Amino acid sequence: MKSPLLPCSAIALLLAIAAPAARADETLARQRNCMACHTVERKVVGPAFKAVAAKYAGQKGMADVLARKIRQGGGGVWGPVPMPANPQVSEADAKQLAGWILGLPH
Repeated sequence: MKSPLLPCSAIALLLAIAAPAARADETLARQRNCMACHTVERKVVGPAFKAVAAKYAGQKGMADVLARKIRQGGGGVWGPVPMPANPQVSEADAKQLAGWILGLPH
């Protein structure tokens, strides 16, 4: 009988590597004040990040579109309250945030 220890160890290692990245991106979202209007799980002023991930799942080029929306703002997609522009968020941070949001399970 083969030991399940090696596959379990590999899974644990992958989860340990992925978890800090997810926390780091949520930390970045907090640092860039995204959490003033959004949460991961539920709508506040803006949509839940998981709802954004679900809406745009599988659509090519959405990371760039979302990164641009983070920096430039916009409206009409999620209700009457427009997303304000966030020019203080660097392009690199906006891309990292967009990738994190779109990668959330939904």
